[in-house]
Amino acid sequence: MKIGVFATFMSPNATPTMIRDFGKRAEGMGLDSIWMGEHVALFEKNTFGYPGSKDGRIPVPPGGGMLDVTATFGFLAAATTKLRFGTGVALVPQRNPIYTAKEVCTLDWLSDGRFDFGIGVGWNKEEVEGCGYTWEDRGARCDEFLEVMRRLWTEPVVDFKGKWIQFETMKMDPKPIQKPHVPIIVGGYADAAFRRAVQFGAGWYGFNLDPERTKGMLAKLDAAFAKAGKKRGPDYQIIITPPMSMKMDAMQEYAALGVHRLVVNLGGQKPEQVDKRLPEIGALVKQAA
Repeated sequence: MKIGVFATFMSPNATPTMIRDFGKRAEGMGLDSIWMGEHVALFEKNTFGYPGSKDGRIPVPPGGGMLDVTATFGFLAAATTKLRFGTGVALVPQRNPIYTAKEVCTLDWLSDGRFDFGIGVGWNKEEVEGCGYTWEDRGARCDEFLEVMRRLWTEPVVDFKGKWIQFETMKMDPKPIQKPHVPIIVGGYADAAFRRAVQFGAGWYGFNLDPERTKGMLAKLDAAFAKAGKKRGPDYQIIITPPMSMKMDAMQEYAALGVHRLVVNLGGQKPEQVDKRLPEIGALVKQAA
């Protein structure tokens, strides 16, 4: 099993020096990957609360905000040589798919094939609508956008006529280094997410899941494969971020379930918090070796 870290970098703590040093430390201690969440804007009032916290709010430092994933991963790629980078998750239905396809293949090109495109439909209604899209049809739009991107990454010239996107004779280069394209890792727990994971995914990503919940979600994933007349293969990546309270011996439970990568939550990003947390994560790396 490989060990990564989930570190959604936030200002003011995530300075250029902090991010560069963190990337080098992570690579030096043998971590497999760094994953980041995505939100382009936050709102004082939300229709639905953030599912990852008790109060429904994203824990952002006062006066701070989440850094952009594309720029941050490009910065980290220049400071490292082996670390992989993954979005956990990119909010595809509120993005422009043409720009996103270009960003993803450029990141893959500049990092020498070290990028995983984790995707989801998102929970923040106000953010989706603020980006110019409607909320209720975000799932169908996600599917269309993924198909557009997948074709632009793999075909020399593309014609496309969908509900949201139409174009003729479009070319996009350079193509991703990874073949057939950058791995799409699908996140989410709804039936539609598991269907999407079967249709588009090279893997599935679960956030804040203990071994028991992971087992239940993998059963749903396998049911979605069976419904599509397929079977999940051994190379299909299962990537899990466990709860912050995960005990060391729980790693073996995840391994027994067939989890390929544990992406452990960093937590706070103040220097003293990072210095305390990284040795704990490093112990997992040694245990997994």
